[in-house]
Amino acid sequence: MRLTVGAAPERRRDTLAGEEPLELRVDGRSMAVTMRTPGADFDLAAGFLVSEGVIARTEDLRSIRYCAGRDADEANRFNILDLHLSAGIEPPGDDVARAFFTTSSCGLCGKSSIAAVRTRSHFDVHDDRLSVAAATLLTLPDRLRAAQPVFDKTGGLHAAALFSATGELLVLREDVGRHNAVDKVVGWALREGRLPLRDTILLVSGRASFELVQKAVMAGVPMLCAVSAPSSLAVELAEESGLTLVGFLRAPSMVVYAGAERISDLSALS
Repeated sequence: MRLTVGAAPERRRDTLAGEEPLELRVDGRSMAVTMRTPGADFDLAAGFLVSEGVIARTEDLRSIRYCAGRDADEANRFNILDLHLSAGIEPPGDDVARAFFTTSSCGLCGKSSIAAVRTRSHFDVHDDRLSVAAATLLTLPDRLRAAQPVFDKTGGLHAAALFSATGELLVLREDVGRHNAVDKVVGWALREGRLPLRDTILLVSGRASFELVQKAVMAGVPMLCAVSAPSSLAVELAEESGLTLVGFLRAPSMVVYAGAERISDLSALS
């Protein structure tokens, strides 16, 4: 029922964003249960392992498949994934495993220690020579918004998109969880053999939190842009990692918090 001041109540059907649990099992061990929007589940699982520092190359992940188990109604709910690492790849340790429930809004809820929050990346973005025109960056939010088909129907999803230095959209993923959307992008890149993601720009539809900066660094992304604000710890990690961090990216302006040297033609904004 829609209620509007000065108008009669209106009953109508509404389209809602999907949200269901997904359990990830790595080599037979339950690693995480997270709430997500169904779709691109394989990308989500692969990106999660990259973000946690478990894998860094396509060949590190031997297989992904939906669990064949069925519920009491004999229906496969497709909410359990079995992942198998390649020979020689160390399984996730206790600091990585999240053998309990995490919500779609929380990217770090399951960390078992403060030390585990800062995960060491296989890639270094300090020397990435990405250069992007400021005018190009200002066009990206509209391009992201135009490519969000599910958001148009529900209004309830985050998005993460990967762009080239010239503004070409490479991939976009949507999810109820902003960290899930980024993991789906990273997982797509892993499965396509594109890691590290040099010379690319990751744009997120919300704020830039610590965990999103960390996920970008783990994938070798040199620039993270957000349409909203970053956190203090996100800026600190960006500076420490050599990542360019842009917040409040909304034409005709932006705020550059770290790595301004990768943005060219700043004079065009004056």
